[in-house]
Amino acid sequence: MTRKRGQGVEVADVREYVAGDDIRHLDRGTTARTGRLHIRQFQEERDRVTLLVADFRAPMFWGLQRAFLSVAAAEALALIGWHMVESGGRVGLLTISTDTSVIVPPRGKTRGMLDVIGGLVQAHSRSLNALQNGKDERWTLEQSLTGVERLTPTGSEIIIASGFDHQGDGFSDLLDRLDHRRNPRLVLLTESKTHEMPSGWYPIRLPDGQQRRVYLGKTAPDDVLIYQKVAAHMALVVNASDPVEETSRRISSAFAARYEP
Repeated sequence: MTRKRGQGVEVADVREYVAGDDIRHLDRGTTARTGRLHIRQFQEERDRVTLLVADFRAPMFWGLQRAFLSVAAAEALALIGWHMVESGGRVGLLTISTDTSVIVPPRGKTRGMLDVIGGLVQAHSRSLNALQNGKDERWTLEQSLTGVERLTPTGSEIIIASGFDHQGDGFSDLLDRLDHRRNPRLVLLTESKTHEMPSGWYPIRLPDGQQRRVYLGKTAPDDVLIYQKVAAHMALVVNASDPVEETSRRISSAFAARYEP
């Protein structure tokens, strides 16, 4: 049974302050001890909290037919976020990119999702501009997610939408650590239309600006894949070339039933 949302009288958790938090909930004791602002979270606020993590690093900015993987990731997270708030949950956002990350604290209802969507649009535009200007810091996924626990209370979900390139050697260990007190879930963005490209040599540009030619041959289509392992964890597969309606059906199957009010 889900408790009513609101400002409860029982303090359930304390986490670091992020832009947009209500400063009236400042925890003075923890702030004084650590030298960093911390916010109190009340019992009602802890129920069904989800942090959406959008990977907008350089490897996500490509696609063959309908959209970049980065765009498909934003679409998938928006669809998941709507499922969460419609079932009474609260949703926040963390973007990882070559530019400054965008953080949206967890909130509920339509206003919360509109803040998340605004954050996705802002972060995607910043990342694209940074890449066009030659900025690529090459952070691994592990490095980008360091400290992600501070943005969510114990028991919350962290949903990461990524192509999972450049994971970092300790990425699997990071997921295992998150799994102890939170519930990490992975959404793997792929490009299924690569099997339709004619076999041959294709020019590509590396992150350092150098050009190479690679040979691509026909491979079996992976459209039928629903889940695939990433760092020993199962990931829901989303194809960037699929229509949004197909992505919505896939996400509804994986997420909606679990979050019925």
